[in-house]
Formats: sequence, C-alpha cells, structure tokens
Amino acid sequence: MFKANEQQPEGFSVALSEALDNLAFNDQGLVPVIAQQHDSGEVLMFAWMNREAIEETVRTGRVCYYSRSRGKLWRKGESSGQVQYLKELRLDCDGDVLLAKVEQTGPACHTGRRACFYWKVEGDRVVIDRAPIIDPNELYN
Repeated sequence: MFKANEQQPEGFSVALSEALDNLAFNDQGLVPVIAQQHDSGEVLMFAWMNREAIEETVRTGRVCYYSRSRGKLWRKGESSGQVQYLKELRLDCDGDVLLAKVEQTGPACHTGRRACFYWKVEGDRVVIDRAPIIDPNELYN
C-alpha cells in the first residue's frame, strides 16, 4: 500500500486500519518507533509498538508501547509518572518505522535523563554529555 501510493498528491488519504494492516511488523508483531519532543525536535527515545499499542495511543492520546522485557503493553510513565502525550503520529514511506511527536513530562530515559541518547561520539571516545535531571531512584520508588 505504501509503495503503491507514494506518488499520490498531498491530501490523499487511506483509512488508519488499512495503513496498520500494511505496516511492516517484525516476526514478533512489532514495529520500531522513535519518540521526538514535538516542539524542540529533540529525539527522546526508541521503543516498539504492536498494533494494539498504536491503536490505544491514537485512541487515548497517551503514548503506549510494547515492552519486550515485560512481554506486555507499557504505558509510558505508568511506573515513573513521566508521561508522553501524543501530538502527532507519522509513518515512514516504507511503513516500517513510526515517529511519535510527543509532549514529554520530565525525563524520558529510565536513567533520569531527558533523553536516552546521552552518549556522544567525540573522535575515538564516547562521552556522556548530560546529567540526569531526576535521580532514577526517585522515579521508580
């Protein structure tokens, strides 16, 4: 569906259910999603969604992922209180990656940092370039 419609004009649309039917879910029924702060463009985190997580996110406006380690849906912030509210959900041209533009409350990373991407390559070194904004022990106690 994505390839067949890539030359359609601006404003062309298909039903959400049809788009979801044509997403390139992996063998576990998951598709990768990048969470980005909607107003600053900061990339916050990477996670996975299954169809149920996508549908819940769209329906409720609160971002829901699929946790591979827990083997179940994971509503961002359910244990830490650091919630993501959906502002916009985008599908890439191949239907194999999602981009969730969100309003993040507090840190997105389990380490207490604003974003998960705090390791920065500098020449032959990889450096932590930001400190936690909240002690992770405070997030999960």
